[in-house]
Amino acid sequence: MRLKHIALALLVATALTGCNDTLDSASIDLKSVKNKVEQPLPSRIVAEMQKKNMPRTSPIMIRIFKEEGVLEVWKAKADNRFDVIASYQICAWSGKLGPKVKEGDRQAPEGFYNLTPAHLNPNSKYYLAINTGFPNRYDQANGRSGSDLMIHGACSSSGCYSMTDEQVLEIYAFARDAFKGGQTSVQLQAFPFRMTAENMVRHRDNPNYDFWKMVKAGYDNFEVTKRPPDVAVCEKKYVFNQQLDGSGKFGPATAACPPMSTPPALASALTSYGKTYEVAYQKAVDKFEGKVWYEPTEAERKAVVATKRKGRELAYAPTGTSLEAGKLMSEAEFKEMMEKRMAAAQPKPANTVLASAAPSPRAATAAERMKQDRLPGDNAPASTAIVASAQGTTTTVPIPAQNPLAYAAPPITEEKKKPFWKFWSKE
Repeated sequence: MRLKHIALALLVATALTGCNDTLDSASIDLKSVKNKVEQPLPSRIVAEMQKKNMPRTSPIMIRIFKEEGVLEVWKAKADNRFDVIASYQICAWSGKLGPKVKEGDRQAPEGFYNLTPAHLNPNSKYYLAINTGFPNRYDQANGRSGSDLMIHGACSSSGCYSMTDEQVLEIYAFARDAFKGGQTSVQLQAFPFRMTAENMVRHRDNPNYDFWKMVKAGYDNFEVTKRPPDVAVCEKKYVFNQQLDGSGKFGPATAACPPMSTPPALASALTSYGKTYEVAYQKAVDKFEGKVWYEPTEAERKAVVATKRKGRELAYAPTGTSLEAGKLMSEAEFKEMMEKRMAAAQPKPANTVLASAAPSPRAATAAERMKQDRLPGDNAPASTAIVASAQGTTTTVPIPAQNPLAYAAPPITEEKKKPFWKFWSKE
């Protein structure tokens, strides 16, 4: 049974700001860094590049996977094919899976972005930063707005991809060296998750699924060629590695696509790749029949790594991955959980509340807990939040000070209608 409205149900939960530790142990002592802008890559990475036949200044590409919380740096080998050279666990990304749509929604971008030397910010308040280039031509054509969306240090995010300072020092060095080698534009590919058949099936009821299918075409092109795809935008959509027919050319991103085609050799490779994918997709459909993926809130992602904050300053805001905090549930379990949450959110009769007594955090209703999840535009800071997870446990999570670069969001309005999570009801 296709649960077309399940993903909408998961949007009732809002998020905090967030961060993690590194997969690739960026272990340099920052106190020893005299010039962070020119700091060379660590010897362990240089040795690995030599082993993989990667010139020090050869081109790079960056891939981000939100759900797994991973940022990868890929680098060109002498044969011009790319291979992964470094992998880092993202320290913080805010919001939930899905692209950034408007200023203040606190979503981190998804899509394809071109980073030039002008996008490097050596004077960032967050140690070092690289502007993602949001909004790109696709975003602008689709009316999406936002500014100053970065990959930066400091482990605190309000729409950015935040790393530790040690990590961003290395990532910045990769980009700097590639630009010195003559690369004019580094491609950033930001995905909601690794676009495997199982992951696509698991998220097939998400309202962003059509967008994800479109960016998956770019993902597939890279998987087949191991080279960053040529990206164009026409008819308000991404197109990849298209060969123009005759004298046609790409015009404004909103204009009709010109006559174009996929080069024959690439088309053949993509067809073969697609057949393998379809077999895996059908197996995944059977595997996840009757199952629902509960996507966690940002507060729930914070809860699974709450111990990492101990002994740190309040602004340090690590978050766990969606895979750590989320849960695969049966339809019955999901229904029961949502009904309990909605019931708990009902206001109590006035005579049950003592006006002179402040409510206990542990007695907070689900609605109050959602407010403590930091709705966009909520300017009232809270020192802690009580987080209810998909596993049924609660955790007190300290909330860091608001990111100084965070921007205010427009007020949220809600229509009076049947709860959209109640997908099984015909009323």
